[in-house]
Amino acid sequence: MRKIPAELCVKCKGYKLLCGLPSCPIMSRFRSLVNVARVLSSKDVITGSTPPSGIVGERGYPNVRVIIGVPPEVTGAQAKEFEDPKGWWGRKSLNEIIELRSSLVSAVIESVKVNDPWKLYEKEISLAVASKDPVQTEVISKSDIVPKLRFDGVLVPRGPSLKAEEVKVDENPKLSKKMESLIFDDVKAEDSVIELYQAGEDVYSIVPSLSMGLLGRRKNRKLVPTRWAITAVDSIIGKHLLRKIQFFPEVNDITVYHSAYLGNRFFVVLFPSKYRGVWVEIWHPMSLWADEVTVVDLYENFWGEYDTLDGGYMAARLSVLEYLYNNVRQAGFVIVREVTKEYFAPVGNWHIRETVRRAMRNPIFKAGSLEEALKEVQSRLLVKVNLFEIPSVKKLVAQKEITGYFTKSDRTDRAV
Repeated sequence: MRKIPAELCVKCKGYKLLCGLPSCPIMSRFRSLVNVARVLSSKDVITGSTPPSGIVGERGYPNVRVIIGVPPEVTGAQAKEFEDPKGWWGRKSLNEIIELRSSLVSAVIESVKVNDPWKLYEKEISLAVASKDPVQTEVISKSDIVPKLRFDGVLVPRGPSLKAEEVKVDENPKLSKKMESLIFDDVKAEDSVIELYQAGEDVYSIVPSLSMGLLGRRKNRKLVPTRWAITAVDSIIGKHLLRKIQFFPEVNDITVYHSAYLGNRFFVVLFPSKYRGVWVEIWHPMSLWADEVTVVDLYENFWGEYDTLDGGYMAARLSVLEYLYNNVRQAGFVIVREVTKEYFAPVGNWHIRETVRRAMRNPIFKAGSLEEALKEVQSRLLVKVNLFEIPSVKKLVAQKEITGYFTKSDRTDRAV
């Protein structure tokens, strides 16, 4: 969670709101966890519909934990709300998302071998996690509930947990026809991801199918830690779109796009160019993980090579690539993420993907030059940062058009 000085919390005690937040996140979380613990305190069996919700951990790899989320006594379509990033966007506040996730019990199946995904398949657990609709599930507990809420920069928060003696799927999971066919086919995982995406499946249904070992060559299938699967899916789909986009005509205008959600403000600048991108994150003082103004950045070239792998960038990049692909254009781009102190707890990188998707529907400024566009973005930032002093931006502004590095015959050869 955000690093609020302890002395403020001691003085505040949850009601003076000295941190400047609209409500106390500690008290909100505590109320939700206590309510869940009270409901479960005398129960050895928990029933509810998994939204669906499932996580494959990475600790202990290749023997990992598989975690199934079940909201106690919540069944049917109502359970969907507990894991619905696209539906949350613009409707749920940070506190409301935390409260929802606090009420979702994590049933932990321990020491699952990653190279044996078929055990979960035979019990329909993996199928339930990949289902389109909530699935009635029963958890037989072998431990007391641990009333902790776990936050992560990539994954959605995880609520109170217990060790599961057994997880029973009491309802038939519903999968799309394309998903069902790929589970039985012998197709490379990367090709399966692309086929699902082309068939209209979104990232949020593709990730669990990859993570639960339902995709890939049958003899090579493995469970994939969910954190890895999220970035892998963003990367695979992004690479697929980029191969198409690199032969599209360039955009005609220099345009600034904008959207904001959960204390995160995003600006995207598209400009006429061969494909290349810059990612800038600006963290406010007292925002999550930052005690002072902090800036990080990376640069990606025409060939899709970038300085460092960043899950947030991969999520944002996918949204920009989707926009370019749908508009049959290529461009250079700059994505600026400004993180304010209102973002006091991480809820996963889904909100980055979704907010940039919305930004690409909201042009706010037309510029005559890249420098003018960046100055416009800089003028709208809530903290004082000189974008032109950031290494990746300096490199972008100073760099010649990539086509200038090749002769006409070189470009023709590459296009064949």
